[in-house]
Amino acid sequence: MVDIHSHVLPGLDDGARTIEESLEMLRLAAASGTTDIVATPHANSEFAFDDERVRSIFREVSHLSEGFIRLYLGCDFHLSYDNLLQAIQNPGRFTINQGRYLMLELPDIVSPSTVRTALGQLLNARIVPIITHPERNESIQGNFSEIKAWREQGCFLQITGQSLLGRFGLAAQSAAQRLLSSGLADFVASDAHDCFDRSPELSSAYEIVRSRYGSRRAVEVFIENPTAIISDELIYPKKSIWKQRFWFGRLMK
Repeated sequence: MVDIHSHVLPGLDDGARTIEESLEMLRLAAASGTTDIVATPHANSEFAFDDERVRSIFREVSHLSEGFIRLYLGCDFHLSYDNLLQAIQNPGRFTINQGRYLMLELPDIVSPSTVRTALGQLLNARIVPIITHPERNESIQGNFSEIKAWREQGCFLQITGQSLLGRFGLAAQSAAQRLLSSGLADFVASDAHDCFDRSPELSSAYEIVRSRYGSRRAVEVFIENPTAIISDELIYPKKSIWKQRFWFGRLMK
């Protein structure tokens, strides 16, 4: 499996605290079947995204984990005015593996019109947003018409594996199931923060998706789609404007 959302880099946010914990998380991920994982430290008002420090720690952890898992760098990018300006000015600072895809976390209280505008600005800058865990955001988890509109605008949706296990409550679990059954969910990722409560183990969620929605769907959201992301390949969601906007292949960076 390929996990595109995790907080495994130590001392940068509310995820791993030490190198030892970071490596233990990565070993747990590998033991549960994850071959590739994207480290996505927060960029928000609480945790500043310090390029030099982030990349230095990433290089160290990558070296220490070499041989049992492949590590890539991204960012858990909180949608705010200042962040939006920085991303448009320097996309590779925040995107996954310095490609086109950006893990985008929405505020707890969402203004649909503001989100639509921000998504449009990112897409016009050739940045493709992946909205993280919409099933856990109480202000939008039941608003499927708006979620669908964002996806049709050109973004993607990532749900958290533990949402399917009930870790974030019944409402999040129900929303995650509906996103999968409706075909709106493009990825399942761990959003791992530690080794126990929010671990990087994805095999349980994979089995739920496989048993309820079929092996084909499980392969799509745990392997094929996330592999395309770290390789910076295009994915065309159904009923989207992507074929009109980006049919020509790789986007200009």
